[in-house]
Amino acid sequence: MAAFANLTDRINHVFAKLKNRGALTELEIKQAMREVRVALLEADVNYTVAKDFINKVTELAVGEEILKSLTPGQQVIKIVHEQLIELLGSTQSKLGVSPKLPTIIMMCGLQGAGKTTMCGKLAVYLQKQGKHVLLCADDIYRPAAIKQLEIVASKAKSGFFEMGQGNPTKIAQAAVAYADKNGYDTVIIDTAGRLHINETLMDELKAIKRAVNVYETLLVVDAMTGQDAVNVAKTFDEQLDISGVIMTKLDGDTRGGATLSIKAVTGKPIKFVGIGEKMEDLEPFHPDRMASRILGMGDVLTLIEKAQTAIDEEQAQKLAKKLRDSNFDLNDYLEQFEQVAKMGDINDIVGMIPGAGRLKLGDKKVDEAQLKRNKAIIQSMTKEERSNPKILNYSRRKRIAKGCGLQVQDVNRLIKQFEQTCDMMKKMAKSKRLPF
Repeated sequence: MAAFANLTDRINHVFAKLKNRGALTELEIKQAMREVRVALLEADVNYTVAKDFINKVTELAVGEEILKSLTPGQQVIKIVHEQLIELLGSTQSKLGVSPKLPTIIMMCGLQGAGKTTMCGKLAVYLQKQGKHVLLCADDIYRPAAIKQLEIVASKAKSGFFEMGQGNPTKIAQAAVAYADKNGYDTVIIDTAGRLHINETLMDELKAIKRAVNVYETLLVVDAMTGQDAVNVAKTFDEQLDISGVIMTKLDGDTRGGATLSIKAVTGKPIKFVGIGEKMEDLEPFHPDRMASRILGMGDVLTLIEKAQTAIDEEQAQKLAKKLRDSNFDLNDYLEQFEQVAKMGDINDIVGMIPGAGRLKLGDKKVDEAQLKRNKAIIQSMTKEERSNPKILNYSRRKRIAKGCGLQVQDVNRLIKQFEQTCDMMKKMAKSKRLPF
């Protein structure tokens, strides 16, 4: 995951030194833990949280049983993994369902955190579980907020309710009545945000919460704001008693420290994480899976879940056979590229495969524009060239580039990516780590 890339590299560097030693002294363990603490602080983890985490790991790791173990390095890594899971919340915290429908979910947060878009993503997620969702436009201050939510609701294929720029409490009450009358079992209220926390904002949210018996109060925070996100979460929780947090922009250029700090500081769980811009780019937060990803151990369960929704099973079986038989060609590459693109950033997907974290595919990301260019390049090839990329000499590549309106460098880049993918798959096949 992009948010934890640097932290993962730093911790794996420390782990590599531990694993290469046949025995460990207490001093060596403490030195390693100091390096981990620096890595956590550089990742913008709350200072107190990082200090307490390291103290707990060190206390467990310097025990006589660990020091005399035949694999002390592995034992220390196991302790770090277990404590990281505990720091992140131990177990998944699911959304609750009200005993009296509809279930009311109030989304709150500062302006710019992504509340409105997150309402749509959460609606998509719940509708896949069979829920009938109504989005309520209750941000009466931000220009075009109501129209934005209407567009989001249309994309999410959910219900939509608005009463213009009236009283926020009355709008929420009317939305719940409308949902009850029209068979909606879930209402998501998009509330107003501010550029900073103030008394007026909190009073308004408290009034809405009292008036409609809100069942889940979810705080949307921007992971890219670092420790500010933790401070915001703490204040909102003190004022509103939030039930959980949704972290947005974990796919972006952020150090990820807020994700590691929020549960410890507020005592409230992270329930979802936003991992992209599409409506489907919302994941339930699993502390154990996130801990494994942070430590570079992969996340097979999330990978399987993503694959099940994006990749046709029959196609996957055909691909597996082709890879085993070394018959993977550019036709297959394009087909699988499109399938994997549905799952998100390819580098993030590779990071979910145990043991593949250090196999680099380059810094390219699968986006729609790149996919179109790759498709154009491959479609400009002859059948023979697609089936046997080894014959693609300079003159052929020049002709292909001209045929699709791109540069020879673009064709070279595609071929290099294809070759890197083939090499990676061969390595994974040898180590029996293919995800099918």
